[in-house]
Amino acid sequence: MDKQSGYTWKLGMFVTIGLLLFILAVYFIGKQKNLFGSTFRITSNFKTVSGLQVGNNVRFSGINVGTIEEIQLVNDSTVVVAMVIKDEVREFIKTDARASIGSDGLMGDKVLTISPGVHSQKVIENNGKIASIAGIEMTDIMKSVKKSVDNVGVISDELAIFSRSMNNGNGALARLVKDDKMANSVSNTLSNLETGTKGFSENMEAAKSNFLLRGYFKKKEKEKEKKQEEIKEKKEEQQEKAKAEKEEKEKAEKEKAEKEKLEKEKEEAAKAEAEKDKK
Repeated sequence: MDKQSGYTWKLGMFVTIGLLLFILAVYFIGKQKNLFGSTFRITSNFKTVSGLQVGNNVRFSGINVGTIEEIQLVNDSTVVVAMVIKDEVREFIKTDARASIGSDGLMGDKVLTISPGVHSQKVIENNGKIASIAGIEMTDIMKSVKKSVDNVGVISDELAIFSRSMNNGNGALARLVKDDKMANSVSNTLSNLETGTKGFSENMEAAKSNFLLRGYFKKKEKEKEKKQEEIKEKKEEQQEKAKAEKEEKEKAEKEKAEKEKLEKEKEEAAKAEAEKDKK
């Protein structure tokens, strides 16, 4: 009898502990999925949900505030995502908030992130709709990486061809770098060009002193001076014109102020006269 009572007591304890664990699991899962407490529902349209599933988390400012309730395919370019969110954060979600789909870490589950609005002050209503932002797909990233790698490969091949040509002495650049005679020839050409430029400048100075060409150069200098004087006179005229316009504007404003002052004095005098007649 005592032995049977011991078995019964152990069985009762086992059932009680199991029931408590089951209740706690239901409570925590329900709390995680917003089955308890006050909630509200909003939707957002996406072209693609990028693997988002019912039950995934909804985040606002980095905090889990709800879960995905339903994902419905409307047509070939529209997917409606319905979210259940805690009512306590409703006051922070405005009508111009935006939804985007991201990942929880590099390879984690998909999450829907709500970004706060900046212009509207109106709180989102129950069953309201917010705009969405297209996320960056992993396929697009891989395409971009592949394109960059291909470009690096092309550049490497071209550098290899260029290096081979330089080592074999093919092309003018390789000859210039490796052939001393050609390098000396280029250096002499540059020296001659510099000497010729210097001689041309000296010839021009000498031509200015020649009585046959002196008049021509003086004429050019006079034309240059005349042009500079015209520019200077035009600039002075513009400054004088601007000054006159400014003075005229100030005068008009002063007259307007005096006129307003006289009208105000007349109104006050008329008002005082009317009050005097009433008395």
